[in-house]
Amino acid sequence: MSELRAEGIFKRFVLGDQTIEVLAGVDLSVCPGESIGILGVSGAGKSTLLHLLGGLESPSEGRVLFDGVDIAAMSGSEKAAFRNRTIGIVFQFHHLLPEFDAEENVMMPALIAGWPRRRARERAAGLLEKVGLSHRRRHGPGKLSGGERQRVAIARALVQEPPVLLADEPTGNLDPHTAGEVEDLFLELCATSGTALVLVTHNERLAARLGQRARLVDGRLAGA
Repeated sequence: MSELRAEGIFKRFVLGDQTIEVLAGVDLSVCPGESIGILGVSGAGKSTLLHLLGGLESPSEGRVLFDGVDIAAMSGSEKAAFRNRTIGIVFQFHHLLPEFDAEENVMMPALIAGWPRRRARERAAGLLEKVGLSHRRRHGPGKLSGGERQRVAIARALVQEPPVLLADEPTGNLDPHTAGEVEDLFLELCATSGTALVLVTHNERLAARLGQRARLVDGRLAGA
């Protein structure tokens, strides 16, 4: 069983002669089919924790393990392959490539991983249908609404059926109605694919919909 585990994670940043400790001993574990919502105020370190779990940054102390392998010990190319094939990430801002249409944006991680173009296109088309955007697959990001762009970003994150999905305020930039629709879609897709989900948010209602909740306070996780 694929498990993403953080063990005693500390993260410090040095600004001039000052050391800022953002995370101060975080332990976390999530397995396929499990979901956890991590709450916290702005600046609590939620995004930093997500970056560590995804191998985008390395901890100052402690380890982040996937299937028992320390992500920080991987080479640069190994980390890139790990993020591409193992971790799906959805940010608050969609980060779609403006020069490509919706289908091409969803295909991109699979093409980078070496999938045949036809297979990647078929997978992307199927996901866009699931998120209700098959009729918009040839539209570029500039012709899509905010909610549509976020749906494309979710489809892109799931294109390779990653065992772990990390989400950073995935609906924080949307109006309440659109946010509710995207949340429903997000949780349904994760449940049906058996993906492990770690979602950071300040939204209590959204966190309550997940299997577990925790709160990041003073650099540590506590029950919510």
